Amino acid sequence: MTTAHSPNANSATGAGTPRYAGLLIALHWLIALGIIGMLAVGFYMVGLPKGLPVKATLINLHKSLGLTIFLLVLLRIGARAVLHRPPLPAMPPWQRAAARTTQGLLYVGMVAMPLAGYLGSSFNRYGTRFWGILLPKWGWDDAHLRELFFGIHEAIAYLLIALVVLHVAGALKHQWIDRDNLLARMLP
Repeated sequence: MTTAHSPNANSATGAGTPRYAGLLIALHWLIALGIIGMLAVGFYMVGLPKGLPVKATLINLHKSLGLTIFLLVLLRIGARAVLHRPPLPAMPPWQRAAARTTQGLLYVGMVAMPLAGYLGSSFNRYGTRFWGILLPKWGWDDAHLRELFFGIHEAIAYLLIALVVLHVAGALKHQWIDRDNLLARMLP
């Protein structure tokens, strides 16, 4: 079922092109768009002056969306464990290692970033609301720990930007230079 093709899918990607399962494709693009949106909102909202009502709204939206994406990432990790992954096309060992390392670091970042944000929010008086529901706080009002976790959160944001750029560049290289149809594996 995970590599089955409809006739329309074959004509778009080439007959016999191995593809990811539909759930993994949907989660990939949903998470990708979510991360790009979250990075944009995150960098925008931190530049707003304190006390601005829209800033508080954006912060709460950022927390809820971030935790939603986190849950989607956990679902994707579980789905990857049970669903078939198509084999990579032939490539030099260093490229295979680079691809696996980049993907592994992307997953680490996608898990660590929301955890760091949640922990940072746990060390302030406001806590974290997940779509209106107040989540447990794992700390107390502590400016030093709050800044530590928010610093980690920000550092991971920059790391994720670099990894996303590297991931996209690798996919485009395979599509346009190597012409090995790698990108077709993850297209809807």
